[in-house]
Amino acid sequence: MIPLYKPYMPDNLPELNNILHSGNLAYGKWGRKFEKKLGDYIGNPLITVVNSFNSAMLVALTTLGIKAGDEVIASPMSCLASNQPFVTIGAKVVWADIDPTTGTLLPESVEKHITSKTKAIFHNHFCGYPGYSDEINEIGLQYGIYIVDDAIEAFGSEYKGKFIGTTGSDATVFSFQPVRLPNTIDGGAICFKSKNLFEKAKRIRDFGINRELFRDKNGEISITCDISEPGYGATLSEINSYIGCVQMESINNLIHKQRQNAQMWNSKIAIEKPVFKELQKSFQNPNCWVYGVLTSNKTEVLLQLRKKGYYASGVHLPNNNYSVFGKKYELYGVAEFYSKFLALPCGWWVDL
Repeated sequence: MIPLYKPYMPDNLPELNNILHSGNLAYGKWGRKFEKKLGDYIGNPLITVVNSFNSAMLVALTTLGIKAGDEVIASPMSCLASNQPFVTIGAKVVWADIDPTTGTLLPESVEKHITSKTKAIFHNHFCGYPGYSDEINEIGLQYGIYIVDDAIEAFGSEYKGKFIGTTGSDATVFSFQPVRLPNTIDGGAICFKSKNLFEKAKRIRDFGINRELFRDKNGEISITCDISEPGYGATLSEINSYIGCVQMESINNLIHKQRQNAQMWNSKIAIEKPVFKELQKSFQNPNCWVYGVLTSNKTEVLLQLRKKGYYASGVHLPNNNYSVFGKKYELYGVAEFYSKFLALPCGWWVDL
């Protein structure tokens, strides 16, 4: 069976043993190198790495000043990891509907759900397929609300020729968990449009500390360095950062292979148009983490594909099914999309 996901790991990690015995294991040289490689790749140097996607979400929420009782608008058709952090800090999640042809937030529904308590819109780019960034960003500008791109599955994806992370949102959160690219075993990153928010996030990921002022000339903790912000122990280790650096050397080839696989799937499903409808729109250049299709016979087609050796899956359960987010209410677009969406294996390990 060809799996839907598979962790990538380079065959050769020549510096790993040196790092393990160097005495320098916490965030440092390799962490800064990894940030530089990420920033150079997407075209945004205001990027900071953290030790998990959950940390990336929590650091982003704290940086933007979102607190208990505040409202955030989000898509229930996304990963649980994207939405659980809202509950963790006591924010109220307000579900907006999605476009049933893309799986991404429907701008008209987002605007209808804005209230005086809305502090941010978290724009999930479903399974690496970018959503309606221009429209969602314009809503944020119009109402003075932060827009955060939830790119948990979308590193390397492009919207209208721009990498996610450079399309005009206030912040973007990335995941580098085992089945993502790059994969640092565990890790994530946040990038920003504002340098002030970027600098604030760097402190918040490190217990609120400004490392440039934290120690005096004798290397002792300085009494003059105040800690005035809440923070987390969320820095990325040198081991994870080094693995990320090595993986970035292959990122173009890996994503290119995935996009080649998507083209092969395009050819295959063209023969079966009554059964499959391709998910991709003209403004999207997904990273092809998976290959998305819509089908009216979801369960039957899923089982047929598995018999043929392809582990197809619906990937995510709509999060409005989970009681942790409050009373369930139906959303037409979510129900329609979930009833039809299937992800097919498309990763770098697949040969079609």
